[in-house]
Amino acid sequence: MIMADYKETLKAGMEDAGLSQDAVTRAIVLYESDAQDELIRFLRLRRCELVEQMHESQRRVDRMDYLIRQSQNN
Repeated sequence: MIMADYKETLKAGMEDAGLSQDAVTRAIVLYESDAQDELIRFLRLRRCELVEQMHESQRRVDRMDYLIRQSQNN
């Protein structure tokens, strides 16, 4: 893949995932610096953060489901 194409893919993908502009900029700097291992580590850390956010959202949904069930039983 051509460098400019991948940079655009990287930028668009991170923005679609809701990452901050600072995170996007950091990833592009790592890519341009040819620091592939560090870029992959950085992307994996951001992924872990997104998974944790997803789990927290699921916990909130579970709490709401519990409240709905309790309300139906009262």
